[in-house]
Amino acid sequence: MNNAPHSELPRLENGVSKLPSISVVDDDESVRVAMYDLMDCMGLRTEVFSSAEDFLNSGSLRDTTCLIVDVRMPGMSGLELQSHLNAAGFRIPIIFISAHDDGEAESRALGAGAIDFLKKPFSEDALLGALRACLKIEGDVTNDFGENESF
Repeated sequence: MNNAPHSELPRLENGVSKLPSISVVDDDESVRVAMYDLMDCMGLRTEVFSSAEDFLNSGSLRDTTCLIVDVRMPGMSGLELQSHLNAAGFRIPIIFISAHDDGEAESRALGAGAIDFLKKPFSEDALLGALRACLKIEGDVTNDFGENESF
């Protein structure tokens, strides 16, 4: 497996890499586990949360570089979380994921500034492309999971 070259990661003034921090919010445990494992293999710091409320109460908000969030969840939805973050002045790049083909939700999410809207099951390549856009990392990020792996 090839990780993104360290030269492409943000650097602190002392030359130490500051790895991007990805927060995944999804009520489906299998999605959280798969996303965590993939991000971990890529060398990205990742935290997973089962609800928007857990994420907001975690203390991770200010450190999150990219947020991957499910649209439909019990309690606060992904769209409500996005709206809350925008209203509070947090401009965290968001990748939405959804098991539902909901054009209205997709339009709302992208219209409010989301980076991408992926429909489950989505390919690893689609997720990695969205992450590249989210993190603005150029280059070849590959993995050992295979081209047809879906979440």
